[in-house]
Amino acid sequence: MSDDTNCGDGGGADTFAGLRIGSVFIILATSMTGALFPILAKRTTWLTVPKSVFDFAKYFGSGVIIATAFIHLLASGVTELNSPCLDPAWLIYPYPLALSMLAIFAIFIVELIAFRWGTAKLAAMGKSHDPHGHSFGHAAHGPEDNHDAIKEEKVSNDIETASVSDDDKDWSDALGQMIGVAILEFGVLLHSVLIGLTLAVDPDFKVLFVVIIFHQTFEGLGIGSRLAVLDLPKRYNWLIMFGGVLYGITTPIGIAAGLGIKSTYNPNGTKASIVSGVMDSLSSGILIYTGLVELLAHEFLFNKEMNRASNGRLAYALTCMIAGCGIMALLGRWA
Repeated sequence: MSDDTNCGDGGGADTFAGLRIGSVFIILATSMTGALFPILAKRTTWLTVPKSVFDFAKYFGSGVIIATAFIHLLASGVTELNSPCLDPAWLIYPYPLALSMLAIFAIFIVELIAFRWGTAKLAAMGKSHDPHGHSFGHAAHGPEDNHDAIKEEKVSNDIETASVSDDDKDWSDALGQMIGVAILEFGVLLHSVLIGLTLAVDPDFKVLFVVIIFHQTFEGLGIGSRLAVLDLPKRYNWLIMFGGVLYGITTPIGIAAGLGIKSTYNPNGTKASIVSGVMDSLSSGILIYTGLVELLAHEFLFNKEMNRASNGRLAYALTCMIAGCGIMALLGRWA
């Protein structure tokens, strides 16, 4: 450890005080815009947006989430838990990777239990359940479907839907969707709080501020586009807007908290490095699972609509996703 390394509790920068305070409101506006635009575009009549624009936001946002998991969270967790301020015992094992893996399996087990519990509940009510997960909001059939099978399934689904009460449909259709988005939001919100704390006290404020504006806007598009496509019963629709607003206020809250404790909070200190490293590593696992399973697998591999799509539409979707991933990965050069 070098002599000028500050591993104590103090040390947060206090330059650009006015701009740091203003960043609370600027980040609030950009985060809210990114998260709420896809929701309003999908669910309101006064904001008319072409479907191609909405599709761009959805696929672009998926790429952003995957890049956030690897570049902004996992890489950050590795750096923080390899800080020279930490005890050498932290270096004898790849803890960031282990924590990320732990989160992946934890989220998988939670979803597996919820899926089996939901299936059992439907069976107890005498309802059939699609093993590919239709009752949980996923169009998860593979490319082996043919035209006759699709028509037969549609008729079967129509008959089944007519026989299921509104309460049963509410419960069975909404549960899996809400679990998936709640997991995604949880991972992103942890990251957003840490970003806000760091921005409030980081000495290299100007560069970080500009990068975080883009970071939060793009990440908001990712969250908002996933929220916008939820097909929830009317009584649960408030959760969609709530999710967007919650994302929008989290980083500003983190900035405000950081400004309040800047005299004692050192983002490079021992305690901060451990907390940030552990949280970023766990969050990376959450977003890796969500990005690869919920977004890539269910959106491309097991989505009947995408399987029947033209090569041009598939190429457009992949291009949007790769663009989002590439731009977010590039932002990792500075934040």
